This record gives sequence, structure tokens and C-alpha cells, in this order.
Amino acid sequence: MSTTCLFCRIASGEISAALVAERESCLAFRDIAPQAPVHVLIIPRTHASSLNDSSANPVLADLLALARDVALQEGIAESGYRVVVNTNDDGGQSVAHLHLHVLGGRALRWPPG
Repeated sequence: MSTTCLFCRIASGEISAALVAERESCLAFRDIAPQAPVHVLIIPRTHASSLNDSSANPVLADLLALARDVALQEGIAESGYRVVVNTNDDGGQSVAHLHLHVLGGRALRWPPG
């Protein structure tokens, strides 16, 4: 865990966030600048700078399972939702801690960005 990483500080409870759900290996909280009516971030409790740096397959599975559970809990599973993992600068990653975006509550167009 990095003491300077924003998401590590949220995972440790040092910084508060609007928690939506949590598991032993990961947690979900509302994005502070939502891009859709539902915009939840899913992060692992252990630090990995990006998807490129994560080799913990059980944690990756937990992240996706929690994304699915959040979509069900938020009532967007049936209408549809998007799970996004931005990786590094050109991929749009703004916080250097692996995280998934769960977006829904409106029609999401393609291509994004």
C-alpha cells in the first residue's frame, strides 16, 4: 500500500468515500465526478499501478464479480451497463491505482471518448 496513493488512502479508511459495497480484497465507491447516473469505482485493497501491474488473478476476478454485484444492487444490470478499465496515460487513467468504472443508468454510446 502506498501512503501517497489516493485510492490506497481510501482503501485504508484514511480518506472517506461514499462506499457502495466491499469485499475482503476490494471495495466500491461512488465517483466524485460521475459521467453517468450510476458511476461507481471498484478498486483492489492492495496497490497495483495499473492493469499491466496486476498479476493477482483471484483479485481480478473479485473486481469483476463486485462490478457485476454493484450493477445488480444499483438496478442497472437488466437495462445494461459498462465496465471500463483505463490503463496508463493514453488509456485515460488519471489515478495510478488499478480501478474499474461501472457506468450505467442511461444509454451509453459507442465508440466512447
